[in-house]
Amino acid sequence: MTASPLLLDVDGHVATLTINRPDSRNALGEAEDGPAFAAAAEQINANIDIRAVILTGAGKAFSAGGNIKAMKEKAGSFGGPGVDIARGYYTGIHRIVKSLWSLEVPMIAAVNGPAIGLGNDVACLADTRIASDNAIFGATFLKIGLVPGDGGSWLLPRVIGTARAAELFFTGDVIDAETACQWGLVSRVVPHEDLMAEARKLADKMAGQPPHVLRMTKRLMRQGMTTTFDQIMDMSANMQALAHHTDDHAEAVSAFIEKRTPTYKGQ
Repeated sequence: MTASPLLLDVDGHVATLTINRPDSRNALGEAEDGPAFAAAAEQINANIDIRAVILTGAGKAFSAGGNIKAMKEKAGSFGGPGVDIARGYYTGIHRIVKSLWSLEVPMIAAVNGPAIGLGNDVACLADTRIASDNAIFGATFLKIGLVPGDGGSWLLPRVIGTARAAELFFTGDVIDAETACQWGLVSRVVPHEDLMAEARKLADKMAGQPPHVLRMTKRLMRQGMTTTFDQIMDMSANMQALAHHTDDHAEAVSAFIEKRTPTYKGQ
């Protein structure tokens, strides 16, 4: 049986997603990838007990992006006439990206090694990123004669700014973890052996928040990337009205006054 391209493990309130193709440096774009990521996202979103996600890669890489060998051989999603390739992107690579983007809970990318091309863009889908000191990052599409075909031209400028995104896209340069941190691509760099522990520590802090307002806050942040200030103000008022009527809000206020740790039930 072929191993799943994506592993989902739930421990307490934290889910860990592991891209699972270590032999190909976690290359993505096979036919089964879109459905695997979509199924994982649906499972996470449907479970209010899951409050944070860690995304990482198996083996030595986070993800080397698309499968270059398959591109050379015009195989799988990269074969056939242009219309078939476009459809392959819609149903495959784009489904990976849209599935991760649709996650309702905070996602931390624990970048354990190279995050190149699509792999870099997948990391950019996370709400925050922690890098191993072994990690490297690159938006190297032009180096193989392609455009950023998976949403990277929208994602990367929003993470590191237009000028630095342009530098990465137009040169194809690869940067190390420390440079990525200076540019704001990652929030911190940690020793490789500490990466998952640090990611889990951060995930646990996020998972300690009331689950419904945690999801609503992520939605407000996402909507704020593309909508107007007035629309966000309206959404904020409506979501706040809902939050005021939750049991978790009452518990949070009581715990604050009583100087104790709150216990949230997602109600």
